[in-house]
Amino acid sequence: MSYDVFAEFYDGLTRNVDYKAKADYICDIFKRFNHTPECMLDLACGTGTLTVELKKRGFDIYGVDASFEMLSQAQNKAAEENLEMLFLCQKMQSLNLYGLIDTCICTLDSISHLQGESEVRKTFKKVAEFTEKGGLFIFDVNTLYKHREILGNNTFVYDTDEVFCVWQNTFDSSDNSVKIDLDFFIPLEEKEDCFVRSSESFKEFAYSTDDIKSMLEESGFDVLGVYDDMSFDQPKNDSQRATLVARKL
Repeated sequence: MSYDVFAEFYDGLTRNVDYKAKADYICDIFKRFNHTPECMLDLACGTGTLTVELKKRGFDIYGVDASFEMLSQAQNKAAEENLEMLFLCQKMQSLNLYGLIDTCICTLDSISHLQGESEVRKTFKKVAEFTEKGGLFIFDVNTLYKHREILGNNTFVYDTDEVFCVWQNTFDSSDNSVKIDLDFFIPLEEKEDCFVRSSESFKEFAYSTDDIKSMLEESGFDVLGVYDDMSFDQPKNDSQRATLVARKL
């Protein structure tokens, strides 16, 4: 999954995401668990909006993502803010850092993009390998409810000044995955009413909270809390995203 075209339009298609509020929430988690990050990793940082926001708040943070195109967007954002930041192009499941971190965040259901439990286990073990004892791993995942009821077999259409996007989902009940097919229609400046079509496809997987907790514990983490998205409440039956906080043993 390279997200070649998706990277170009990702920010425009996710304007509803409040990154400042997400940064506030992450800071609240630090306070809740009396944690002061000294070296933080934003795993699967995408176009780097959250990474840059946390850097602006004074955190020592760098980003990792498997998509070179996404990281190009992230680097441009850092440059616009006159921030010197490191971004590494690596897959989560084969993470290879230069030293230890004491904090790892992974947001916007990036873990759900991993292709099955074996890939999730590899990622958790890699994060554990490079996290100091007592360090925090904070991430969110799609819920089973979201995959079954919200994404499901539904189609969504996004129409912006830059692109017309058709998002089609196919739900597989055998493994609670959703195949996502994206068709981008990009207007040609030199020809009115003419578009270039590009397509990308990928899968997202959902797991029960118990399964996620089990995989974390197998990897050397102690689960400190499981919360509804952007809160410290317990996940509800209709929660679409769950946030987990774990400490390296």
